[in-house]
Amino acid sequence: MEEPKVTHALEDYLKAIYVLMEDGQPVIAARMAAEAGVSASTIFATVRRLEKDGYVTINRRKEIQLTNEGKNIAERTIRRHFLTERFLTDLLGLDWVKAHQEAHRLEHAISQDVEERLAKLLNNPLTCPHGNRIPGAGAVNLGKTMPLNDATDGQTVVLDFITEGGERDVRLLGYLQEHGLLPGANVQVVEVAPSLGMMTLKVGEDQFSLGIEAAKKIRVH
Repeated sequence: MEEPKVTHALEDYLKAIYVLMEDGQPVIAARMAAEAGVSASTIFATVRRLEKDGYVTINRRKEIQLTNEGKNIAERTIRRHFLTERFLTDLLGLDWVKAHQEAHRLEHAISQDVEERLAKLLNNPLTCPHGNRIPGAGAVNLGKTMPLNDATDGQTVVLDFITEGGERDVRLLGYLQEHGLLPGANVQVVEVAPSLGMMTLKVGEDQFSLGIEAAKKIRVH
């Protein structure tokens, strides 16, 4: 029996489920629809197809989980995306936003042979430019991290990584790069104003504001 064909669109959906599962909250159709910017009916039909083809399971609470095969496809797609981002930023000098957009276009076209050669060319990096672990690249010891919005007034923290949810927000990516919010940066929390939904931060001599909702997409220690 011929195995079902995984289209580029289905790879994207499997990758989205993987990323949502990484957040530690149940993955349901409504969350997927919000993330993908499509209707709930479109997501429902897609998830049913993924279930039929053996890539996801759906429990009685309507929570979606990847099967081993679905997880493998998602991780391979993410690995190609992250390696491409590394190539575009480290060797070609593209900024974060352009690299992320181009990597999304290229990730589906890269063969396993090219993927392996790309990893070797880049000296087998462990993380993407935004600090996320590259699947299959080995363990990354980040220790205990927390969302940036949990930091308090006067605290100085070190930026570890920007979550995949943050990476998908291209305007946020550009803003973070502009203000030096990069992995390894020392970030001083000047003020947290929950009533305004804002934080005032300082990196080096640059002081600026960041929304608390955006800060939730950044992990620090």
